[in-house]
Amino acid sequence: MRDSIYIAVDLGAGSGRVFLVGLGAGRLLLEEAHRFYYPAAMEEGNLRWPFQTILNEIKLGLRCAGRQARETGCTVESVAVDGWGVDYGLIDAEGRLIENPVCYRDLRTQGMMEAVFTRVPRADIFERTGIQFLAFNTLFQMYAQAQTGFPDRAKRLLLIPDLINNCLTGLSVSEYTNATTTQLINARTGTWDLELSELLRLPSRLLPDIVPAGFKLSTISQSLATDLGLGGVPVIAGATHDTASAVAGIPLQAGWAYISSGTWSLVGVELDKPLINGEAALHNFTNEGGAFGTIRFLKNVMGLWILDRCIKEWRASGLDISYGDLAGVAKPDEVERGLIYPDDPRFFNPPSMLNAIEEQLAETQQPVPGNPRALALTVLDSLALRYASVLRIIERLTNQKIVGVQIAGGGSQNDHLNQATATATNLPVLAGPVEATVIGNALVQATAAGRFETLAEARARITPNMRLRQFNPGPYAAWEKRALRYAELEARYATEQRL
Repeated sequence: MRDSIYIAVDLGAGSGRVFLVGLGAGRLLLEEAHRFYYPAAMEEGNLRWPFQTILNEIKLGLRCAGRQARETGCTVESVAVDGWGVDYGLIDAEGRLIENPVCYRDLRTQGMMEAVFTRVPRADIFERTGIQFLAFNTLFQMYAQAQTGFPDRAKRLLLIPDLINNCLTGLSVSEYTNATTTQLINARTGTWDLELSELLRLPSRLLPDIVPAGFKLSTISQSLATDLGLGGVPVIAGATHDTASAVAGIPLQAGWAYISSGTWSLVGVELDKPLINGEAALHNFTNEGGAFGTIRFLKNVMGLWILDRCIKEWRASGLDISYGDLAGVAKPDEVERGLIYPDDPRFFNPPSMLNAIEEQLAETQQPVPGNPRALALTVLDSLALRYASVLRIIERLTNQKIVGVQIAGGGSQNDHLNQATATATNLPVLAGPVEATVIGNALVQATAAGRFETLAEARARITPNMRLRQFNPGPYAAWEKRALRYAELEARYATEQRL
């Protein structure tokens, strides 16, 4: 059987990739065609994404991917785009973007959550949507924009992957997995909660039709097909939320939890229906849509954003430090490290991450690590202990025992974090695949096309070709004292929002 080649466009909040993915008999091909970067920048008073730059880079990547496929004698079966959630752009009646999308780390949503709750109680919103409360959710971004007014010529509101799909096909629809992150979808009906929009005086006329993951939109528009060299190639609305694609690409075993580890760490389990009750609301868990009828029951943890920002500051000061320098497992003779509560809102987007960490350490009478390696280990150990705490809550909420943890994404390459997670949770950890999002993107395309009957079959077929590494729990006695200290930090810094 010839290889089926799929193009997966994967957009992160600041960088993107275009991959060729081959799902042939007995093998998994991953070939990066193009990688690009697009930092958000201040524009017209807000932190915004340079959408035209993103689109141009995607087009370049599609040209490269199409050329590489032709050179190997393969036919591209389809294209799908995934990306981060919550951020949106507004298009006019001709499908033109009116203004660059505002970045979720912009300050415009400050105070919006509290303002929304004066109109609709927090408990009511969770009961409707089942979505965790994060200050940057689309609901609060839209509420912020409503205070200044939406442009009169705005016709549709599209999330980032939907904007790209609109540029490729001319169709303006919203794919379900990403739409759920807006906190405007009714978790029980899977449709926009128009009553909620009305109560908040949000312009529901801007909300597009919703399509499921795997929906065939159209072929690439004729105006682009010749330029890209991809005439007649279908564009699929895959699992357009990057975490939905990542979870689709993780070969989860029964009873295992997942951690999609990158800028954010998404810690959760896969369910077949939403879990909406008072305790889930208390702990601020979320029920986001997954591919093919699944639910991603998870919690956002701040993730490697903290360490990434530290590395950026160290480099700016002249220290030649790479991520790899900080990823190795700690040696037994390395000094005992302090701990932080990683979901402290002060770490969301501070002027200086190093200063923010020092502030929290000082508040808890802990010494500031004297070198980058020690500080990195402080961050990584704290993340592992946060993961363990979240997983214990998941067990209580679902009444199901977790027997293992699979860490996927770029963070799965950090051996210290993998080992620390295994020890902190007292569970085996499987690390990989690194490119879970790209793999899941392609598996949704292939399953939608009928190559696999179910996502479970697709996962099973490619699992033997994945390079997974196992980490087993170390002696917990050395961590017992640290776990108690971390529990004190979490009790102190966990806010009412339980971020």
